[in-house]
Amino acid sequence: MKQFAIIGMSNFGKFMLDEFENYDCEILVIDKKRELVESIKDRVTSAYIADAMNEETINRLVPESIDAAIIDLGDSIEVSILVANYLKKMGVKQLIAKAESAQHGEILEIIGVDIVVFPNREAAKRLAPMIASDALFGYFPIAEDLIIAQVKAPAKLAGRTVVEADLRRKSGLNIIALKHNESYQHLVSGDYTFTEGEILLVSGSPDDIARFTGDKLPEKEGKRKGNGLKRFF
Repeated sequence: MKQFAIIGMSNFGKFMLDEFENYDCEILVIDKKRELVESIKDRVTSAYIADAMNEETINRLVPESIDAAIIDLGDSIEVSILVANYLKKMGVKQLIAKAESAQHGEILEIIGVDIVVFPNREAAKRLAPMIASDALFGYFPIAEDLIIAQVKAPAKLAGRTVVEADLRRKSGLNIIALKHNESYQHLVSGDYTFTEGEILLVSGSPDDIARFTGDKLPEKEGKRKGNGLKRFF
């Protein structure tokens, strides 16, 4: 059975606990807030009221053999960095930490944190394309050049089969599933005929998805031009 430690129970830590409860695993929680620890102690294997800033405390409470440690100390950036360093020195297999800023994230990466999470930035990356588009209903960045998206099938696909549409060659997209009558069909045969307006779950690059939906291609970093600061007197 896998063992996970959650150090700091800010929002990300709480959500991780919610998700871990769906799996057969042991969970250890450390937080200095007594009321918070008391409220979740029956949901975890071990719960400690302790100040994570103390290296001795971390060494004593977190087993070296733990499978992963999640660090979410809210806006306590200095403590987050110290705890990540303590756990790295212990040789914990996998470290995941929430970053409050780009600089915070860079320091965590230098220390050796395996996964640095930027909740606000990642939420914005998912939401902005959907808000800006009439054809996108889900947008999930997997890597810089790989997106999984829910897109409305354009009118030009209606009446054509999967083979005839040939989205992989013509649009650079792979069909993962089709949403039909409120449920997803995961095994899509080559002779399936598209209907106008149905929802496709596809994977591809941001540019390929933008071309398919007819949206403006995303501008590259550093290429954006503004009109400058406007003042009204």
